[in-house]
Amino acid sequence: MRCWSASPPPNQSVGLLSSGNQQKVVIGKWLAAGTRLFIFDEPTRGIDVGAKSEIFALIDQLVADGAAVLMISSEQAEIVHVCDRAYVMRGKRIVGELSRAELSEENIVRMGMHEE
Repeated sequence: MRCWSASPPPNQSVGLLSSGNQQKVVIGKWLAAGTRLFIFDEPTRGIDVGAKSEIFALIDQLVADGAAVLMISSEQAEIVHVCDRAYVMRGKRIVGELSRAELSEENIVRMGMHEE
């Protein structure tokens, strides 16, 4: 009888891991390097809901530990859930800033769609 573990073996090639586990390996390398500024570009694209929750919890912990985090996302709900402040871009330019109090999906869309 063969038993399977939910976790991949420690010598597993990173390229053979799921997208969520690949993300975790990259973040682990950053943490081991003592990084204090983290740039997450679409950090949850292509990963499952459980891995998304873990990524968000890690981002929250990084900020609580004093690190700076810049998150780039096309998912308004993620921005509202995770960010303290958001800059909205249109046409490769920043068109506005939303504080935590102003941060909502509606305000992001409104600012992104507003024509001057």
